[in-house]
Amino acid sequence: MTASLTFLGAAGTVTGAKFLLESHGSRLLLECGMFQGLRELRERNWKDPIPTPATLSAVLLSHAHIDHSGYLPRLAREGFAGPIFCSPGTADLLAIMLPDAARLQEEEAEFRNRTGATRHAPALPLFNPDDAARALGLVTTTPFDREFSPVPGAVARFTMSGHILGASVVEVVVGGRRLVYSGDLGRYDVPVMVDPAAVASADTLLIESTYGNRLHPADDGSAVITQAVTRAAERRGWLVIPAFAIGRTQDLLYVLRQLEEEQRVPRLPTYLDSPMGIEATAIYARHPEEHDADTTKITASGKRPFVPEQFHLCRTSDDSKRLNAVEGPGIIIAGSGMATGGRVLHHLRQRLPDERTTVLFVGYQAAGTRGRLLRDGAQRLRIFGEDVPVRAAIMSTDALSAHADQAEILRWLRGFKRAPTMTYCVHGEPAAAAALRDAIERQLGWRCAVAADRQRIEL
Repeated sequence: MTASLTFLGAAGTVTGAKFLLESHGSRLLLECGMFQGLRELRERNWKDPIPTPATLSAVLLSHAHIDHSGYLPRLAREGFAGPIFCSPGTADLLAIMLPDAARLQEEEAEFRNRTGATRHAPALPLFNPDDAARALGLVTTTPFDREFSPVPGAVARFTMSGHILGASVVEVVVGGRRLVYSGDLGRYDVPVMVDPAAVASADTLLIESTYGNRLHPADDGSAVITQAVTRAAERRGWLVIPAFAIGRTQDLLYVLRQLEEEQRVPRLPTYLDSPMGIEATAIYARHPEEHDADTTKITASGKRPFVPEQFHLCRTSDDSKRLNAVEGPGIIIAGSGMATGGRVLHHLRQRLPDERTTVLFVGYQAAGTRGRLLRDGAQRLRIFGEDVPVRAAIMSTDALSAHADQAEILRWLRGFKRAPTMTYCVHGEPAAAAALRDAIERQLGWRCAVAADRQRIEL
């Protein structure tokens, strides 16, 4: 056997991406994500899913989202000391994301210990800021479209996937076989980011399937956003938008600014209540090389593409708490995007019981998350050990999703000049992965399977 690949996460689920590539004594990890969502998934973060981390040669990282990068501090804590290869944009985002994740881990452990909301005594963080700093010290940046050797006998390359800033399709050639991993594949003809780059060939292909059984709305999401902003204005209430600090927040700010400029929505005070979102937006502005033509044109005209008219930054927790006493109407954008943690939980606890409140979800909500529960019509929501009644209006749109839908995935796959020997659907819930597999087999005639958790394959 020349090389093998083992699926240690993001197989049968959208979270915890980890793929172990082994060849001639080298152990290369593609992705190092944290499990999120359902309790049985979160508990896997504690069950040492990566055997003997100290023997890993290197990590290849497609992008900075926590379900792809969030386990890096734990990996470093457990002895990994090799290089973590990623794009420059991803490295810049990791520098804010990993310390923030460590802080949230410590805050959650402290809260559970203080309130007794834990099955363990004491509750512990999965990792701490020192672990995050240790992981960041291992990061090695590699420009897009440049070949490099992560381990002896292997050649790798990153190309733009268009998902978020820095996001990459990862290619690795080892033992004469080419493995291509789509990472999280971006979309075509959407604001801010460039389209996904084409890839010519692969022997083994790993394709994400988050939206493998769905098509995004034909519109750009502006109609739902307009409705949500208008409702908040008319009821003099708050529009609370849980949003990922990286990617979704910048897309949302871009659209809000555009709608204001077109006079389609009232200009409401807009609060970005996310220190990481604030820093990420600045990083996006510093990487125009990944912006699409429209965003580049806006910047060239002297405008700021991510700044609505009445824009306020909530950098500190005191800034955030002060919003509790502020009367609407207004807009709060806060993390996390699936309402699994972060400052948005405090706003939801404060605002969900008020029927004047509007909550707008602008992205995928994984099974078991509070976001999914609200989208599915929950009448009460458990937050910080309390049952919070839901009287707010819950709205959602997938139009701002940074993930390609089934048609866009197939469009990207049609760019291959020859069919892979084998394709595996990863990073999707079972129904989505199965639907994408069927579509690939039916429309492209490729051999395709849904990756199974802990499955080991030969390349």
